[in-house]
Amino acid sequence: MKLPHRRQFLQLAVGAAALPAVSRVARAQAYPTRPVRLVAPFAAGGGTDITARLIGQWLSERLGQPFIIENRPGGASNIGTEAVATARPDGYTLLLAGASNAVNATLYDKLNFNFIRDIAPVAGIIVVPNVMVVNPSVPSKTVPEFIAYAKANPGKLSMASAGIGAPGHLAGELFKLTAGVDLVHVPYRSSGPALIDLLGGQVQITFPTAVASIEYIRAGRLRALAVTTAKRSEALPDVPTIDEFIPGYEASNWFGIGAPRNTPADIVDKLNKEINAGLADPKIKARLADLGGTVLALSPADLGKLIAADTEKWGKVIRAANIKPE
Repeated sequence: MKLPHRRQFLQLAVGAAALPAVSRVARAQAYPTRPVRLVAPFAAGGGTDITARLIGQWLSERLGQPFIIENRPGGASNIGTEAVATARPDGYTLLLAGASNAVNATLYDKLNFNFIRDIAPVAGIIVVPNVMVVNPSVPSKTVPEFIAYAKANPGKLSMASAGIGAPGHLAGELFKLTAGVDLVHVPYRSSGPALIDLLGGQVQITFPTAVASIEYIRAGRLRALAVTTAKRSEALPDVPTIDEFIPGYEASNWFGIGAPRNTPADIVDKLNKEINAGLADPKIKARLADLGGTVLALSPADLGKLIAADTEKWGKVIRAANIKPE
């Protein structure tokens, strides 16, 4: 048997080594070849669902396959997240991830998954501020005035939330810790009932999303004292940030896309590129602004850094406030 010349052998070896790279490129170019599931781990109609449908429609139009929104509510987003964490890592099951995932990593100590380990970051979408709002009967028109009022009435003011561990609850607990005030937490099942009782005067303060509260604020039925993000909201430009009075305070309710761990990097990169293209589109940007948020265009690595930082930050708040799940 005649052995191949060394040059022929090297050419064959180089060609064989190049095959995986070629197949990866071909896979990314072809993806998706069938419908993609985008799991929204909350019920239809909320901010998570609205965001998922907005970005899902964009991806469907850009990539030529349906991105089907699957609402998997329950367990404060843990049920839907686990469904994605245990799915095949082939790019056909995605997660609409958010700040609740970073909170739950500490709040729940017996999850069947580890969010940072088991969900690969794909792309950011939006940052939405929570708003510090009070019933107009509260005699405070600024954050310093409210802090003084709360310190003069320790344990007498009630702080409503959409539930234990909800982003608004954590924003309120962070405010209590940093401002040094004693507010009584009253958890509700969602933001709707909490706002109804705030409007009725049964509770004095809450930290809902801008989406949920902006119409009440504009109508004068609730008084906005501040937003929780580091920058002022374009939707509420005259409302200051808490950081303007308590330096370093920041609480963001963000949404992004995640995928099962070990999803091929070329598919992650393709999704990231298409999502960021959507975030640069004027119509998408306007729709996100309508929701009271700002665009969160990130690389997968930068989204991973945000998730890690948020998980550490809220872990400290949960432990300091001794918050336990329902």
